[in-house]
Amino acid sequence: MERVTGIHAVREALEAGRALDSMLIVSGRRGDRIEELVQLARRRGVPVRFEDRAQVDRAAGSREHQGVVAFAAAKPTVGLEDLLKAAKSSPPALLVLLDGIEDPHNLGAIIRTSLAAGAQGVIVTERRSAGLTDAVGRASAGALAHLPVARVPNLARAMEEVKEAGCWLVGFDERAEKSLADLDLTGPVGIVLGGEGKGLHELVRSRCDFLASIPTTGPVRSLNVSVAAGIALFEVVRQRRSK
Repeated sequence: MERVTGIHAVREALEAGRALDSMLIVSGRRGDRIEELVQLARRRGVPVRFEDRAQVDRAAGSREHQGVVAFAAAKPTVGLEDLLKAAKSSPPALLVLLDGIEDPHNLGAIIRTSLAAGAQGVIVTERRSAGLTDAVGRASAGALAHLPVARVPNLARAMEEVKEAGCWLVGFDERAEKSLADLDLTGPVGIVLGGEGKGLHELVRSRCDFLASIPTTGPVRSLNVSVAAGIALFEVVRQRRSK
């Protein structure tokens, strides 16, 4: 079973129709958000129990739970083929491909931003990548419940399939001569981002159709990967809206 902790993440899981086995709430917790959550859980047929804080802390595995923890089957990933079909059914496609994002907070933040920007899905590697854990779900503020994620054994090979499906692949590298704004991102596109501190692996880099940088000023040469993802995704949104 997988833990889902925090008011927002649990509510998003319920609203997305995710099957929850049970929910624990700290006894004495009150407020409109808690009451709404309890009513929503009961409408979905999810058993709700009120326990003391120590019991909920143990169940959640930490004290960072806002007084709520639920248990669910592990979030299923989707196959790459299914993800590409879904992307093609709502053009222009926007996909996010992640090369070794190991920090769950970064992965969760990228998933949240991807959903907000209208991406159809995220592609991650099976190895050298954070799993789809409760920490990722919390960092995504519940977006993980709504956005398809495909895990692939080989990102470079998956990139070829994405290109065959009609997407241009744009990799982000601080050494790239072209800046993000120099590219036409209005068509089907996949945004390719490298892991913390390492960037894109050379093979992944070579499979990109274009490489782009995000201009910075002052001594800072690189950005946190989740920040870079947000800038890239909303540049796509900006270009498409102004087309």
